[in-house]
Amino acid sequence: MQITRLGHAAVLVESVGRRVLIDPGAFSSPAAFGLEHLDAVVVTHQHPDHLDRDRVPALLAANPDALLLADPMTVEELGGRWLAHRDGDRHEVGGLVLTGAGRTHAEILPAIPVVDNVGVLVTAPGEPTFFHPGDSYGTTPHGVDVLALPLGAPWTKVSETVEFLQRVAPRVAFPVHDCTISALAYDIYWSHVVNHGGVDDLRRLDQTDGTEVDLTDAIA
Repeated sequence: MQITRLGHAAVLVESVGRRVLIDPGAFSSPAAFGLEHLDAVVVTHQHPDHLDRDRVPALLAANPDALLLADPMTVEELGGRWLAHRDGDRHEVGGLVLTGAGRTHAEILPAIPVVDNVGVLVTAPGEPTFFHPGDSYGTTPHGVDVLALPLGAPWTKVSETVEFLQRVAPRVAFPVHDCTISALAYDIYWSHVVNHGGVDDLRRLDQTDGTEVDLTDAIA
């Protein structure tokens, strides 16, 4: 398995000869929208930082055979080739299994409606298990080897981030959802994860927009 982060919440997962792009949003690097030969595109929820409605159509046109999965509310809005991906749903692309995990976005404010949020587990025989939770700490699957850890958002705080990491207890974790944190404050957030998360292999990645980070060596 090879994992490449493509800015904020966007992640490319390559395993058993298949390529899956998760959450190509407004803060993702341009490289995310130039990908070809994708077998699937997964959107955890409808917020713009996870789904860039302006740039995704061209991405889909360049990948006409890709399986398109999203939470039910997003599918209702987008229509077309998109298929609803619910908690526990399993879709297979050439030996790679994509399993929905979770139901709703974490609350931001009581006055803001809660939307669907369905994270995704990526598994294959003999390969590590990868989990991208989208915008929620509410689901903690067992047996996760690699976790995309949302680090900063209007819906969370540091204690919840650390507790989520402790519950999932992956072999490896790396930050996503971090464009909301300034470079000046990043060390504060990350130090709490390092000091209290209980995970030995934590990969702090370059926050620079457009940076692609290959994590192959972390999960070999």
